Amino acid sequence: MRYDVIVIGSGPAGLSAAITLKIRNKSVLVVGNAEVSEKVEKAHEINNYLGIPAVKGSDLAKQFLDHAKSLGVEIVNHQIHTVYAMGEFFSLQTTANEMLEASAVVLATGVNFGKPYPGENEFLGRGVSYCATCDAPLYKGKKIVMIGSSKKEEAEADFMSEICSEVIYIPTYQDEVDVNENVQVVREEPVEIKGGLKAMSLATKEQEIEADGFFILRESVSPGQLVPGLAMDGNHIQVNRKMDTNIRGCFACGDIVGAPYQYIKAAGEGNIAAISVVEYLNSLKK
Repeated sequence: MRYDVIVIGSGPAGLSAAITLKIRNKSVLVVGNAEVSEKVEKAHEINNYLGIPAVKGSDLAKQFLDHAKSLGVEIVNHQIHTVYAMGEFFSLQTTANEMLEASAVVLATGVNFGKPYPGENEFLGRGVSYCATCDAPLYKGKKIVMIGSSKKEEAEADFMSEICSEVIYIPTYQDEVDVNENVQVVREEPVEIKGGLKAMSLATKEQEIEADGFFILRESVSPGQLVPGLAMDGNHIQVNRKMDTNIRGCFACGDIVGAPYQYIKAAGEGNIAAISVVEYLNSLKK
């Protein structure tokens, strides 16, 4: 199935865009967190959202989600690995190695505050990967290192241990790690990825670990890596006032396009992006 629009991100910007697109009778899929943005959910109290004073983040998140669901907005709890511009449509690869298609894409991923490790960008595609499921066959019978940013990445480590000869898992979170006996857990702080023509080792503060592959599993991938060719301004996506990016049919809104990082600003930009998407989709029919 090819959707009219796929929205990446389920915070205020993403859901606002999806709601407007639904009202405009477009088929839309939201790829994000089925429980809405964790940033909204954990907010103690929000006082500047017009018409809803002194609201708890959890209550506002529920209202966002209830509104979207009342209009039939479909939300799936996936993570997108790469977005490919294919001309008049986009092909989106999930971390489960599934492919989704849409005529337009809205990026509403929030700000990715995680800085890449030295050597990470240099060796991306040359021993460094962000998707275990996608690249697992390349490392059959080999030694790999995985850096996990949350407990959900533990399942990826277990999966890779069935394929690789050795899996070293480095958690960057404090929760207790629960992986199978074939995964070696190393609690050290990653510092740098080193190599020559390809990545060859991970330096931590305590040692240097040689391996054949290095998987960096974060909650989100930076937009410049998510969408090849996307114009960036530092950590933010470059857009115009209509939320157009430099890639035709790709729009962006919310925190990822710049400060101030405010829920009401994000929701407004989501609405603008949706209206611009409708104009774009109409242009394809002419």
